[in-house]
Amino acid sequence: MKFGTSALALCAFLAACGNGTPFNGETDADTGTGTDGSTGEDGGATLSREGLPPGTASPTPDDGIRRSEPEDDNGNGEAKDFAYNSEDDTFTIDGLAFDGDNVYTRGDPVSSLGPYAVYEGAEVVADSQTGQPINQFTHSAIYGVSKNVDASGTPKTQFAIVRTGQYQNYGFGGFIYKRENGVTLETANGAQGIYSGSTAGIRDFQGAGGMQYTTGTLTVQVDFGDFNDQGGVVGDGVSGSLTNRRIYDVNGRDVTSDVVANINTENGSSLTSLPAALFEVGPGALDANGEIIGSINSSFVNNEGDKVAYESGNYYAVMAGDDSQEIVGVLVLENTAEAQGVTARDTSGFIIYRDPTAVTP
Repeated sequence: MKFGTSALALCAFLAACGNGTPFNGETDADTGTGTDGSTGEDGGATLSREGLPPGTASPTPDDGIRRSEPEDDNGNGEAKDFAYNSEDDTFTIDGLAFDGDNVYTRGDPVSSLGPYAVYEGAEVVADSQTGQPINQFTHSAIYGVSKNVDASGTPKTQFAIVRTGQYQNYGFGGFIYKRENGVTLETANGAQGIYSGSTAGIRDFQGAGGMQYTTGTLTVQVDFGDFNDQGGVVGDGVSGSLTNRRIYDVNGRDVTSDVVANINTENGSSLTSLPAALFEVGPGALDANGEIIGSINSSFVNNEGDKVAYESGNYYAVMAGDDSQEIVGVLVLENTAEAQGVTARDTSGFIIYRDPTAVTP
């Protein structure tokens, strides 16, 4: 099953954008050096501001920027060296146990979510000496590339996410997002911009196994004139909304209504759809390098008229283009409102564009 862009068309587009290297020559090791001599990760250097995921040290508006999920004791950020191979439409991810030989093939039955490609790890690997089959853990990855390319044919932005539903807790995984070149931010008084496009994500669970896919529509507005600049942060106001949200099981069946029913049962509510998630608006979201970070939350009103918090989390993104034409990033939302003792996490990637032809689900 596929949603939005056809698998054939998406495969052809990806083939034009990937060359088999880890996000175009950069390593994902914490202190590694890319094949072009550039440092891939922070390596202990001071980042431009607190809250940014690890990645490019000392970023500037003129350079490419890459960020990845920070490592912790829960298995987050364990995935390394994401790489797309256009010759056979596969995706390689290192660092995760029992995901085959690190090569992920195009998903079946879910091969794409809107304009983004889905890949799955191998189900079985043979014992290297006896040939006896060894069942692998279920791993899925989502890969997105910009529809815009630079002079060398490289996508201006990319993201990738990998998660597993095999553990009782979240398990091991990671995400990465990248801008290839620099950005020019608007400075004119009163200038504002609107960006829109699709999200695609993976839901996994703390306190339960299993995994699901998600889609949505993300709209972001940027006020390039206010808030006022302060302390290296340009101060531009950023608002956003995640709407039209759907959830699918790993076989592509739409289970949104089941999730909504669980929310209603647990909270005495009468929702008919998943709540929209909104960016918190305030100074300090956007810096001079085009990087955007902030909080994102959703809520609803139950049958008693009380406001109930549904999800909370963060978004991480970077703007790209000579005219601030697109934004790539990842948002992570968690909730405990669907089942007792279970936390659901949605990790969604997006590439959204400042034009009326942006792709939506």
